[in-house]
Amino acid sequence: MSFRGGVNASSGMGVADHSKSTFLELKRKKIYRYVIFKIDEKKKEVVVEKTGGPAESYDDFAAALPENDCRYAVYDFDFVTSENCQKSKIFFIAWAPSISRIRAKMLYATSKDRFRRELDGIHYEIQATDPTEMDLDVLRDRAH
Repeated sequence: MSFRGGVNASSGMGVADHSKSTFLELKRKKIYRYVIFKIDEKKKEVVVEKTGGPAESYDDFAAALPENDCRYAVYDFDFVTSENCQKSKIFFIAWAPSISRIRAKMLYATSKDRFRRELDGIHYEIQATDPTEMDLDVLRDRAH
């Protein structure tokens, strides 16, 4: 059995077209507040697991992340600046809870940069191993 085009640790996972188009819809059309991505190990690519509509809150988003498994997520953070301007920044969140499997952590870590490069228009990246590291205040501090 040949592994032509097999995935090695340096190249990471492929990215499903659907993942890219869903990100673009969040970025350009604002139809999602967040998108959660997972690695499909059988397909060897990053796929969309869940999306949240514009009315969903940050708490809804945080609750949608699994407590014991890794994910990538993109969150469209709206805020008002001190000059009273409405702004929006897109955060890329690499979620790797400390209790997740070592293999999952390694898989997500080695695939992250390649996946992130596919998503054009991300302003900030946050690595979180527990919910306090991606608290809304953390985003607020980064965005201002």
